[in-house]
Amino acid sequence: MPLNLPDKLPAIELLKQENIFVIDHSRATRQDIRPLRIVILNLMPLKITTETDLVRLLSNTPLQIEISFMKLRSHTPKNTPVEHMKAFYKDFELMREERFDGMIVTGAPVEQMPFEEVSYWPEVSSIFDWARTHVTSTLYICWAAQAGLYRFYGIPKYDLPEKMFGIFEHRVNRPLLPIFRGFDDVFYVPHSRHTEVRRADIERCPELDIISESDESGVYMVMARGGREFFITGHSEYSPYTLDGEYKRDLAKGLPIKMPKNYYRGDDPSQPPLVRWRAHANLLFSNWLNYYVYQETPYDINEIR
Repeated sequence: MPLNLPDKLPAIELLKQENIFVIDHSRATRQDIRPLRIVILNLMPLKITTETDLVRLLSNTPLQIEISFMKLRSHTPKNTPVEHMKAFYKDFELMREERFDGMIVTGAPVEQMPFEEVSYWPEVSSIFDWARTHVTSTLYICWAAQAGLYRFYGIPKYDLPEKMFGIFEHRVNRPLLPIFRGFDDVFYVPHSRHTEVRRADIERCPELDIISESDESGVYMVMARGGREFFITGHSEYSPYTLDGEYKRDLAKGLPIKMPKNYYRGDDPSQPPLVRWRAHANLLFSNWLNYYVYQETPYDINEIR
């Protein structure tokens, strides 16, 4: 089934060029199907890029999905046109009474700040609390994963001596969980972060289950509430050239940045990236949609509690 996206969203034309079948809202309303309702709280600076990355992965399913975008009233993005935000995003306050089958909360460029010093922390905290009773299953990615673990379970984050930057090998700790159906024994994930959460802190909380990790990049995926919450520290949604863009941007600014590990062919930045995470990313999102959203959500969306 196609994705049902807001009319004229830039991602529609970009993904059609990749032969991904998407339709706008006007056409989707003529189909007699109860679509899954997915809301995305996009906190990344480059909104359109992140929208496209996530929609690309959400498209790999036979389910019809209706995607909405949420924004914060307490924060105005600097890198996305105001017209785009007005056209495609709604304030949380306008969505508070709605319910959704699934939710995705992205990373944010504030990871080195204490949570309480982030200007929009009170509003984000309210959204996290709201999701627990208005969403069937939520994916928290990168900073959002750290923020959610802190908000709900008191798990601290720690500064890293240098940026965790590159493509790292991971293993599955709970291979029989549906979220890992079809996964290989090892798989690869991009990481791009200055902070971490630690296994020892998480292990002290019986409500949390570390279901995937890496010897080099640490805890990758934590599950809570039987799969109603997943906290993911990496960026499986990244497109092939995202780390390349971050690396060259920081070099141009004169910032201290090392070449992303295990990324360029032959560790040569003049060569293209070796993409080794795309299959895992598609499996992760399709398994989440199928086993933790579609098969768990009530047919009457108002019954979500």
